[in-house]
Amino acid sequence: MSVALTIAALTLREAARRRVLRSLAVMTVVLLGLSAWGFYRLDAEFGGLTSGEARLAASTVLNLVMFGLSLIAALGTAFLAGPTLAGEIESGTALAMLARPVHRATVLLGKWLGLVAFGTGFVVTAGLAQFLIVWTTMGYWPPAAATGLALLAVQTTALLTLGLLLSTAISPMASGIVAVGLFGATWIAGVVGSVGQALGNDSVARIGTVSRMLLPTDGLWRGAMNAFQDPGALTQLGPAFQGHPFMSVSGLTAAYLAWTALWIALVLGLAGLSFRRRDL
Repeated sequence: MSVALTIAALTLREAARRRVLRSLAVMTVVLLGLSAWGFYRLDAEFGGLTSGEARLAASTVLNLVMFGLSLIAALGTAFLAGPTLAGEIESGTALAMLARPVHRATVLLGKWLGLVAFGTGFVVTAGLAQFLIVWTTMGYWPPAAATGLALLAVQTTALLTLGLLLSTAISPMASGIVAVGLFGATWIAGVVGSVGQALGNDSVARIGTVSRMLLPTDGLWRGAMNAFQDPGALTQLGPAFQGHPFMSVSGLTAAYLAWTALWIALVLGLAGLSFRRRDL
């Protein structure tokens, strides 16, 4: 474990030097700046809103902005996971490291821990900054902020774990593209499923259910949305808004959270098996 933690620290140091991190920081600052301006204008233009209407508007727009932050986190971790492993294999760095008495599983675990620490740190820092913006401009604080941020951190962990698995088989760039593509496809399938559920169409609703089981990123995102939004939002808007892409009808069940943990463990195990058989 001490070796794995050392590799995790080196992975964090290496990630800090990559250009993708600078791009990630720039996109985050731009999004936070735009959201600050947007919430300020929302408060200035609609200052006559009642407290309930203001909470509804703030929580709805907050979910939209948080989706942008989750997308930035997905892009960052996916394109960091590929070069972290596949890039070292192509450059020969992994061969020099594994010539020493270090197990491949230890190297993979260390890199995974480093990426998890990076993704979690980004989600918590950017998320808290966004909450402060909303609280300062609109006086709204999410009812379950800690739960929502934890779910977004797990979402990032699930995607980077998939990225690590892909990087053991394909090139760094391809692994990032495939991981982000699957992230987007799962979100779209989740929106389609929510619309089907709102319309009472079980066949269409099943699309979202199946996609969330195959890749739990969208399910975790919907749980985070439920934690961020005003509890009475759907009651005020009515059943017609149950299929809204930035509102969630209910939180996550313990069974789904257990499945997510098992999914991450299984994908990480497959990554270890694939890395062990990879010709360096």
